[in-house]
Amino acid sequence: MLSLLFVFSCEKAVAAEELKAVQLYSQDALIRMIEKNEHLDRVVTDRCQLVQDIEAQAEVLKIPAYQFLWGDMLAWGVCVEPAPERGVNFMKEAGMQGLPSALEQLGRYYAQGKLVQKDQEKAVVYLREAGSLGNLQAQIQLAELFIDGHGSPYDYEDAYHWLYNAVTDDKAVHKKIAKYLQQLEALMHPRAVRRAKRPLDT
Repeated sequence: MLSLLFVFSCEKAVAAEELKAVQLYSQDALIRMIEKNEHLDRVVTDRCQLVQDIEAQAEVLKIPAYQFLWGDMLAWGVCVEPAPERGVNFMKEAGMQGLPSALEQLGRYYAQGKLVQKDQEKAVVYLREAGSLGNLQAQIQLAELFIDGHGSPYDYEDAYHWLYNAVTDDKAVHKKIAKYLQQLEALMHPRAVRRAKRPLDT
């Protein structure tokens, strides 16, 4: 009898643990998830328990990382009914508040024509802003657009400057950066290249 009660108590404890509310992510933790592109997977892993909290953080408190998360959820219908237009608008709000990941994703979407109409010039604007805030993926994509003939030659120096000073332990990314630096250099005046090789803090 005692063993049966013990088993029953253990089963109840496990069930209670499973039903325990998932803690809301801190903004720093959420930004790290976004940078690794794990944010939507995490919401699904947490069994969509935080949808109302995420919505409140985005729509009422207007926290940029949550605006981006909520926008991505709406855009792709993750734990909510799909609403791509609203989703992109929330991403833009996050971008306007200076969230580099939001600016990078918007730039990528405009470059690829994903959810929005393809517009390379808009892509350059978003990627340039994200690049200026230190987003390496945006800096790489911006260089790609410049090499393909989009954007202004006046911006090549900044793109070269950011990539020249980039730090990464990813060998494939390192090789890509070296290739793009070489291609950008071919499009630039030697004086501009010399200026672009200055350290980041000057």
